[in-house]
Order: sequence, then structure tokens, then C-alpha cells
Amino acid sequence: MGENRFQKRIKLTPAILNKIAKIDEFKGLWRGSLRLSPQILGRLKQSVIITSTGASTRIEGAKMEDEEVARLLRGLKFRSPKGRDEEENAGYADLLGRIFDNYKTLKLTEGQILQFHSIMLKFSKNDQEHRGKYKTIDNIVVAKNEKGEETVLFRPTPPYLVKKEIDDILFWTQEQLEKDELHPLLVTANFIFEFLAIHPFRDGNGRLSRALTNLLLLKEGYSFVPYVSLEGIIEEHQIEYYLALRATQKKHKTKDEDITAWVNFFLDTLIKQTEKAKKIMEFEHPEKLLSEKQLKIYELFGENRILGVAAIDKKLKSKIPKVTIKQALSRLVDLKLVERIGLGRNTRYRRL
Repeated sequence: MGENRFQKRIKLTPAILNKIAKIDEFKGLWRGSLRLSPQILGRLKQSVIITSTGASTRIEGAKMEDEEVARLLRGLKFRSPKGRDEEENAGYADLLGRIFDNYKTLKLTEGQILQFHSIMLKFSKNDQEHRGKYKTIDNIVVAKNEKGEETVLFRPTPPYLVKKEIDDILFWTQEQLEKDELHPLLVTANFIFEFLAIHPFRDGNGRLSRALTNLLLLKEGYSFVPYVSLEGIIEEHQIEYYLALRATQKKHKTKDEDITAWVNFFLDTLIKQTEKAKKIMEFEHPEKLLSEKQLKIYELFGENRILGVAAIDKKLKSKIPKVTIKQALSRLVDLKLVERIGLGRNTRYRRL
């Protein structure tokens, strides 16, 4: 019954089939045409771990900017994370790094998912009791208005049914990927949707769903995934992300189940990822990897010019938010286009 339900809620529209064809065309192109050196790819992967970690935790309400995440990860050998934001970022970066490096040997099983949850929350002091374990109390998804009044958006699976429902979707997913009848992107979208609808853990469901998305895509041969941040694209389109989830979760477990809105969002995100990856393939100069705003900031650095955030903000007449300026500078440092001089408030940057 469950298996039939998972299958029936996927509606194959011409638009969906067209998007899949587009993504798969690029998948083959990436595999056949990449000429980048391992050093550049290694640097990009490290940069994506920082960007993806910052984005994935910010989607859930954390406040750390990419530059702060980079600083935190550089200093982990010397000090433990302090406070919830640092703990969550350190845990996610560790998990994502393991997935990027070991995806070939990792399998999508219940044990692996529980272990991932445990790794992701290993630094979080408040989560020690329940890390690596399914929820024991309901976790209803609510929205609060300005007066603090709550509206129930979605009621996930109650605790006593979590194990059975996770087993069902895992069995269906593994069977579909082996049978190779339904496209793996649709199988992945369906699995992630169900995982989020079950909401199996007390905390960390959103972050873990994004880590699992990276794993499934890599295992299915989408080898560009570690070089363009999927989480960063989701963060940029956060409103659409939640709208697509809410639109489909409303009908979860009803006879009218239909996850088309979610599948479209998922595929649109991957198309944006392929577009960014295409720029990497055309890589002659690192500047080609910059967004419009990042390039604007990079162009402010002339010969031997040393600039800080305040000076850049002034030159841009506050047209780009300071948070974005800091993130852009972090990206320029990662790509070895500028170097960081000094620390804290006295940090300045110089073109290399």
C-alpha cells in the first residue's frame, strides 16, 4: 500500500521531464569535459563546505556568516565550538566533509541515517540525549505571528510510527534505485519529501535532509555536487522552499497526495546548481566563478589597494548589505583572489 502511495504522488509532467533531461545533459557534460586541476577542485570543495554549512544552519535560524564559519572551522583544532550556532556549524561541516569524501562507501540505511544525525549534533551540548535517536515527543511545525500567536502548519508523523515509516520509505527508495525504472532524481525528491514529512528527529531534520540530498545525488553520479553549494541555492530561494513544502505537506497521507510543487522546486534548484557548475567548467580565471555582486567588490581592488568592509561599503554607497560584502570577501579569499590582513575589526583585504 505504502509503496503504491509513494509512486502515485509523483505526477510526470512535460515540464518535469524537460528539467530532468536538462540536468542529465549537464551531468554527462561535466563528467566528459572537466579539465580543472585537483588543487583547484580541492579548494572549491573546501569553499563549498563553508558556504553550505553557513547556509544550511542559517535556513534553520542560525546567524553566523560564511566568514565566521570559515574562522570557526580553521580554529577547531585549537578550541571547541562555543554556543549553539558554533556547535551546529561545526557538526554540519564535519558531516558534509565526510559525505563528500566517502560517499562511494556510504549507504542509505537506517543505521547510517542515525549515525549521520549523531555526527551532525556531536558538538551540540543540548542535544546529547537525543542525538542519533528518533524523537520521543511530537514535533508539530508551527508559525508565530508578531503577537506570538501560533498557527499549526504541519503535523509530522507521531513518534510511535517513525521507525515503520522510515523503514517503508527506505525500502521503497532502495528498491527503486536498484530497479532503475523511475528516474533517480524523482526517487531522491520523493525520499527527501517523505523524510521531512516524517520529521523523525527532535531537532536537525532540515539540516540532515540537505546532507542526505548531497549523498543521494553523489551516489547517482551527479559528481558536480561538491563544487557548487546546493544549500546556498536553497537559502537564496528560502521562501519558495517553504512554500513548495507546505503546498505538498498539506495533502500528505490523503487520497489526493501530489508532490509536484516540491519536485519542481527540487529540480529548479539542481538546474541552478548546473548553471553555476558550468561557469566552473569554463574556468580560465577565478573571476568567472564570482557572482555579479562578488565581481563588483573584487573590481574595487586596484593595484596594491587595501580595503576593509567599511571602505567597500562607502565606495558602493551602501548598495550591497554589509553581510553580503563580508560573504563576498570570504569567497574572494577562498579563491585566492585577495588575501586577508589582520584580525577582527582591523581586518583588511589586499588583491593578490
